[in-house]
Amino acid sequence: MSTANTPTAVATPTRAAAISARGLRKSYGDKLVLDGIDLRIPEGTIFALLGPNGAGKTTTVEILSTLITADAGEARIAGHDVTSAAGAVRRQIGVTGQFAAVDGLLTAEENLLLMADLHHLSRAEGRRRAAELLERFELTEAARKNVATFSGGMRRKLDLAMTLVGRPRIIFLDEPTTGLDPRSRRVMWELIRDLVTEEGVTIFLTTQYLEEADHLADHIAVLDRGTFVAEGTAEELKRLIPGGHVRVRFTDESHFETAASIFGVATRDDESLTLQIPSDGSLANLRSVIDVLDTTGVQAESLTVHTPDLDDVFLALTGRQNTPGTPSAQPLPTQSTTQKESNR
Repeated sequence: MSTANTPTAVATPTRAAAISARGLRKSYGDKLVLDGIDLRIPEGTIFALLGPNGAGKTTTVEILSTLITADAGEARIAGHDVTSAAGAVRRQIGVTGQFAAVDGLLTAEENLLLMADLHHLSRAEGRRRAAELLERFELTEAARKNVATFSGGMRRKLDLAMTLVGRPRIIFLDEPTTGLDPRSRRVMWELIRDLVTEEGVTIFLTTQYLEEADHLADHIAVLDRGTFVAEGTAEELKRLIPGGHVRVRFTDESHFETAASIFGVATRDDESLTLQIPSDGSLANLRSVIDVLDTTGVQAESLTVHTPDLDDVFLALTGRQNTPGTPSAQPLPTQSTTQKESNR
């Protein structure tokens, strides 16, 4: 498995929409949670929804997964309306909440067989599916151990495996790596990406870990106070805010001075003979800097492109620091046996 941030698919307008929504609104009393959001998520891609606590992320997932109804607007999952065809929607989706919805008194295998029974699989088919998922998630050796003895990472893997028993085409993951250590988080990332690249499922991911969205998502939306304040790929979002620059280092002081006079807007560091030239981080911008240096005969020792990260984007767009690891104000109900049964 590769840990490189490689997009799973190109999200073009010609691809069929797995998830679409127009004008979704939701209020709780006097509190407006969603204020008319629109969505279009192509099949076979990973969509990440970012936002501060209370921004409306979980409410969005609850509406799209038929747990609650919107006050206004419409949404479709795999072509089915979430209100008028809720049963058809549930047969297409899987939902994994912030906390693993597994039964600690049962073994891993028993948890999976229970889900197979809820999905009306035959006994033989259920056992085949359970064995397949245990192997895929590297839980075979722990198959007959009580889940209460599992680590957090193992419980999350089993939770995701249970969601997959019914072979959903669209999976909602509400902060799936909350509380996991960095290694377990990366294992989950690769499992999530493999679901898309190998099986073509669509992932709707909410997360407080900006690195997670950067690593996984083909498309990202930032939700704040019920509205989308920005959308795009990770690189597109990073170019939305100032702070990017090309750092040019020189060994010859005369060349440094010449470059400083050419790039008048650059920030100079006389001690290290370095210029910081404002840049949007694009290849075209970098090429223009190199062309100017070549044309004037100025020789640089090195050029480095620096762009804002998603933490910078998050702060600039929402005015708040990101605080990963803090539970959301309205956590999505975990997909317990009762909830998962409704998806069959």
